[in-house]
Amino acid sequence: MAAKPRILVVEDEPGIADAIRYVLESHGFEVTWRQTGGDALADFARQRPDLVVLDVGLPDISGFDLFRQLRATGDVPVIFLTARSDEIDRVVGLELGADDYIAKPFSPRELAARVRTVLRRTQAAPAVAAAPGVATPFVLDDERRQIRYYGQLLDLSRYEFGILRLLLRHPGRVYTREEIMYQVWEVPEVSSDRTVDTHIKVLRAKLKAIAPAVEAVCTHRGVGYSLAESCPAVP
Repeated sequence: MAAKPRILVVEDEPGIADAIRYVLESHGFEVTWRQTGGDALADFARQRPDLVVLDVGLPDISGFDLFRQLRATGDVPVIFLTARSDEIDRVVGLELGADDYIAKPFSPRELAARVRTVLRRTQAAPAVAAAPGVATPFVLDDERRQIRYYGQLLDLSRYEFGILRLLLRHPGRVYTREEIMYQVWEVPEVSSDRTVDTHIKVLRAKLKAIAPAVEAVCTHRGVGYSLAESCPAVP
């Protein structure tokens, strides 16, 4: 039986924490609750969770500062919680690189749905294994968030990495712009389809700089993009 995804909830209000814990456990997650940033860091060091639900207003440390410390040890998915409706908190959290943001009061069931969405979007992509007789020039290191192409390390932005990692999951599968947006972007609603096109253009340029004759990313006009099912062993 597959292990339950482990969620670390960092929330100083017991009533809210109990509600979160109950709904997440009822949706099949294993939940650990910590009231302070210090306790959360200690728990994180003992066993890294699959996702962190993090309150911005903690008694001992800012949730934003705690987020920076957690991310310094790895790219764990984080959903921010806040009692404040000030847009600046939301903007700061997303600019720091949070995976989602939900303001109090909120529906616990909505939070459970957000947790599932983030886990689905950020789950580790499998290593790209070539079919017999087919060479693949990509090597994905998901722990380090790195991708090598023909042996060269690609210098990718957060979204370029996310797009390429998504395409690497199923070479040849066509992903629509909407699918790419909702699986890679933290807040897809505030971006347009053209944003995907722009990132694909830059990503292609980086791939072409290494292998000019290879078309690794295929365009399906009016639909979306896919990764070529096979590429030459040597550019």
